[in-house]
Amino acid sequence: MPQLLLEFFSEEIPARMQPRAEADLERLLSAALKEAGLGWETFSTFAGPRRLGCVIEGLPAETEAVREERKGPRTDAPEKALDGFMRGAGIASLDQCETRQDKKGEFYVAIIDKPGVKTADVIASAVPDMVRNFPWPKSMKFGEGTKAQRWVRPLQRIVCVFGGEVVPVEVFGLTAGNVTEGHRMHGPGPFTVTDFADYTAQLEGEGHVLIHRAAREKLILEGAKKVCAEAGLELIEDAGLLTEVAGLAEHPVPLLGQMDPDFLDLPPEVIQLSMKTHQKYFAVRDPKTGELAPNFVVVANQEAPDGGVAIAAGNARVLSARLSDARHFWDNDRKTPLSEMVASLDKVTFHQKLGSVADKVERVAALARELAPAVGADPDLAERAARFSKADLVSEMVYEFPELQGVMGRYYVMEQWRNPPSGPSRPAARAPQDEVDGDNKVPHPEVRPEGASKGEGLTNLSESEAQQIADAIRDHYKPQGPSDAVPAAPVSAAVALADKLDTLVGFWAIDEKPTGSKDPFALRRAALGVIRILLEGQFRLRLRPIGYQSIFDLGWWRYFRATGLETSKIKESFDYKFADSAKQALIDEAIQSQSELAGFEDAIDTIAYAQEKALDLLAFFADRLKVHLKDEGISHDVIDAVFALGDDDLVRVTNRARALQGFLDTEDGKALLAGYKRAANILRAEEKTDGEGAFEGELDSDYAPAEAEEKALIAALESVRPAAAKAVGAEDFEGAMAALSQMRAPVDAFFDKVTVNDKDGMLRRNRLRLLAMIRKAAHTVADFGRIEG
Repeated sequence: MPQLLLEFFSEEIPARMQPRAEADLERLLSAALKEAGLGWETFSTFAGPRRLGCVIEGLPAETEAVREERKGPRTDAPEKALDGFMRGAGIASLDQCETRQDKKGEFYVAIIDKPGVKTADVIASAVPDMVRNFPWPKSMKFGEGTKAQRWVRPLQRIVCVFGGEVVPVEVFGLTAGNVTEGHRMHGPGPFTVTDFADYTAQLEGEGHVLIHRAAREKLILEGAKKVCAEAGLELIEDAGLLTEVAGLAEHPVPLLGQMDPDFLDLPPEVIQLSMKTHQKYFAVRDPKTGELAPNFVVVANQEAPDGGVAIAAGNARVLSARLSDARHFWDNDRKTPLSEMVASLDKVTFHQKLGSVADKVERVAALARELAPAVGADPDLAERAARFSKADLVSEMVYEFPELQGVMGRYYVMEQWRNPPSGPSRPAARAPQDEVDGDNKVPHPEVRPEGASKGEGLTNLSESEAQQIADAIRDHYKPQGPSDAVPAAPVSAAVALADKLDTLVGFWAIDEKPTGSKDPFALRRAALGVIRILLEGQFRLRLRPIGYQSIFDLGWWRYFRATGLETSKIKESFDYKFADSAKQALIDEAIQSQSELAGFEDAIDTIAYAQEKALDLLAFFADRLKVHLKDEGISHDVIDAVFALGDDDLVRVTNRARALQGFLDTEDGKALLAGYKRAANILRAEEKTDGEGAFEGELDSDYAPAEAEEKALIAALESVRPAAAKAVGAEDFEGAMAALSQMRAPVDAFFDKVTVNDKDGMLRRNRLRLLAMIRKAAHTVADFGRIEG
């Protein structure tokens, strides 16, 4: 069957756009061909610096002919109805119709024969529309009139060959042909092609172009490892950089360059990031020491006559200039006391409704101190680490390299612990996240760690304590993705949890939650981060009180700030264990000083609001936990069933859900679930008459079971209920499931042999109570009513 070869040849396509462009090309063209009724065997795409294309194997020469029948009006219908039917069916005469009979009488059926359409014509129609509406993240406009284009870069040629013949697609004033170009220097061409095999052979041969990204990535990786090994060095692999570089070179040639070894005194993350971000170089390490080597690998797009010596030297000069800038930032930042950086956070707005980053630091520090015991951290170290955690946001290095937030903070803490800064300091740089709100900014107290001085309050720490604080500053942003490690050290975990929980609580308090696919503040990632830290560290933490108390505090904090009260009084009254009397005194002063403040009555409702938002936030955590546990095979309804009991300890919830899913996957579990649902359905129907909860409670003292199956069920319930409750209390959820499994046979037998709605009132009442006991026993573990199936 015929093959379609399609190529769009243009000026350089940004590397980061190429993978998505391949996916969009396949999606759009597939949709157009399917709509026309075409099928195919294989569809593959390719992209490079100057081309985007695809090859489709197994397309038919034309679409299938279609015979369509359209039912019309009765044969004795009015003339206007018949005329309308013919127009709609696209027929000129009723002679083109058949007459058929049904119980209502005789009616017309239009027979419409649609001949097949040549696939080449379908392609010629579909491709121009696809090109004009191609969803590039950013595109350029160029040309005028019929030649006006909107494409990622100026489009120069189109190759469109179907079954060995050119399909003359016309778009942007260009007419498709069968001619393409190769590498600019080594094999520009042009090359006339007949199919994809010919296209590949010519371009990868005389054209010196590797068409597929995977092939370029393989060549780059193997070549980079080879040049490093020849010099006794080791390549530091970077999958993201490899993909990007493969999109920059059609004929990649890895070269080993040398950098000035004096720059190795910079933090290695700075060197690697400068190489990767600005220059697209791979870093290299010395395998003997594991440290960075004064070398790099650059990928050229040509085979130079001198073997790449001049290219490597030129790139080394550019890298030196970049690293000179980095050294300047590094030296300046080390001269600035961390206390000044922390105080400068006052000028950086976190969110207009949530105050500055300094406000956030205050909240995170208080919460980190409260969380510390739960994760085994020292409360003082956790609070101090939190107070320093955002300091590097106003450093020059992080302003230049935002990706190094946290990383640089760690270096500054250790540097200033070893060498306290002295002499005059310069103003801290503006952070990249700056959005200064001017007159609308909420005032807040100066943020300076207790005991801070030019020594930053670090000199009184042991090296181990300073290291814990430094590591916490580096790690508190983690995890930033599913493959990122979670902070395991206690102080790091405390600060990371506090930072993420404060962010979630804050945005829930101001009702800025994720909607649909939009999540501008990365709240889903923050929630998953909290989940992973708690589960991987097995940290026992109740989320609802934290959410409630934090939202409550945040509401009053914002209100008191608006009243203009002395911030020292606010700080004294607002910790997570404040006395009601202290809070009430502050409230009374706020009322007295700002009685006319609009919206104060609404502020009084903070308690109810906090409760509502805390429950909503807990539901959000439940949704994120479903996503996290999906790969384990735990269904969403099982998570719902466990959360329905009101538990908010994610470790316990997860353990219970795992045990429940395992139980439901067994025959005993499936049978018991069916029995539970039958009991619940009967109770639901009878409670409509007798009232909700009418059958809760113990059996009547004078009740005498009439059937053996009743006696067996009563005996099973007397055994299972305490056993399941005891196991749940000990968090032995597998044991609880094992206890529940003992009810399967008695429940099945009860429903087989016993009539629940007996005419005898006492029998009916007590048998319904038995069903309520079954339901209650199951609810010891989870709300089985929320489980599907």
